[in-house]
Amino acid sequence: MKYMFASDIHGSAYYCRKMLEAYDREGAARLVLLGDLLYHGPRNDLPRDYAPKEVIAMLNARRQDIYAVRGNCEAEVDQMVLTFPVMADYCILEINGRTFYATHGHVYHEANLPPLHQGDILIHGHTHVLRADVKDKLIILNPGSVAIPKEGNPPTYAILENNVFSIKTFEGEIVKELDL
Repeated sequence: MKYMFASDIHGSAYYCRKMLEAYDREGAARLVLLGDLLYHGPRNDLPRDYAPKEVIAMLNARRQDIYAVRGNCEAEVDQMVLTFPVMADYCILEINGRTFYATHGHVYHEANLPPLHQGDILIHGHTHVLRADVKDKLIILNPGSVAIPKEGNPPTYAILENNVFSIKTFEGEIVKELDL
């Protein structure tokens, strides 16, 4: 099964649309959203075409495809308007015999690891910086940010297919890849 991972939409209708177009183009079976879906947060400038109500409508139309976790910008009011669960701090995914601990990254991250076994995979957003690394036998993945990338990165998402994690731009360019 092919999975798409994305994080940090921050209410950008423009980038949410681009993300969903990429999802359709990629033919992924599931879209895993790693938090910060609607609100831009006090530390970020408004993203391009900030329109949370449009983002709500686009995401709700895909509710059957989405697994999501709560970011530091999600609140109970977000759950009131989204028709899929968004308030869990993490999601455990078993993919091709591997355990993925999916979270936003503001609570669990490299410096505060969740309970993991050797070979498990931590995937998170929050930093807005793409990543696909192995450190101390732990695999750490971050698809980057859909709408507000940092450290000179372009807007990105990630695809997991055949045990290969590929971080891509919306133009389809592979920015980083890791064989799991």
